[in-house]
Amino acid sequence: MPGEAPFDRAVRRVRRDRAAKRADQADYLPSMIAEEIISRLDLVTRKFADALVLGCGDGDLASRIRRHGMTTTAVDAGFLYARAQAGVQCDEDRLAIADGCYDLVVSLGVLDQINDLPGALALIRRVLRPNGLFLAAFAGAGSLPRLRSAMLAADLASGPTVCARIHPQIDVRAAGDLLVRAGFSLPVVDSHRVTVRFSGLTALVEDLRSWGATNILASRPKPLGRTGLGAALFDFDKNADPDGKTSEVIEIIHVTAWNASPDQPRPTLS
Repeated sequence: MPGEAPFDRAVRRVRRDRAAKRADQADYLPSMIAEEIISRLDLVTRKFADALVLGCGDGDLASRIRRHGMTTTAVDAGFLYARAQAGVQCDEDRLAIADGCYDLVVSLGVLDQINDLPGALALIRRVLRPNGLFLAAFAGAGSLPRLRSAMLAADLASGPTVCARIHPQIDVRAAGDLLVRAGFSLPVVDSHRVTVRFSGLTALVEDLRSWGATNILASRPKPLGRTGLGAALFDFDKNADPDGKTSEVIEIIHVTAWNASPDQPRPTLS
């Protein structure tokens, strides 16, 4: 929220750059989410000319947008991702883009990693033209329950304090409220759960690193010691299926909203 800085911007940039070097090792989730964003875009009958892609990552979503015939600008907090797309490196809550430049803004997997999310949403609305569309998807509240349990077990085993090792997440209601607060029209927020099975805690962490989704909290705790790590591994594995793999859940929140325009439909009172 404004005035607070839960995330370390420099650490986030490092995480994004490291992820860029290994993005192809676990691209299944970003690719699936990008496909869903494009499916939702295809349901919209109006045509778009200029698109802004926030959190461009490996460029898959930006490439899909370009194939729709739009002029596309890519933005990412990570230098390597931005450079690979001939795009712009900047944080989403510090967009240095003139008002009304785009009629479509899409965002993949980054809205939960922004210090000033209300400010970022206000900037996104400002860069949209009247009747411009905003589509986004990100991990929301309810994600990674097995990892949360494992980290709690680690801290309890190490003692005496429990640390924040996974950043706070946004639920559907909060996302909708933030869109209204930022001045968007016709906001729609929904979610679905993705279940991924991992051979162990280490495999999950490796995929999180490939997504740039490991800890970027400004107040990061010390790394797990031997005792804590052992407790975390045991806690994760105790939930394993008979084949030895553990199911983890990621809640994906999808956002659709419009910049205001006089010709938009208005809700009517019955």
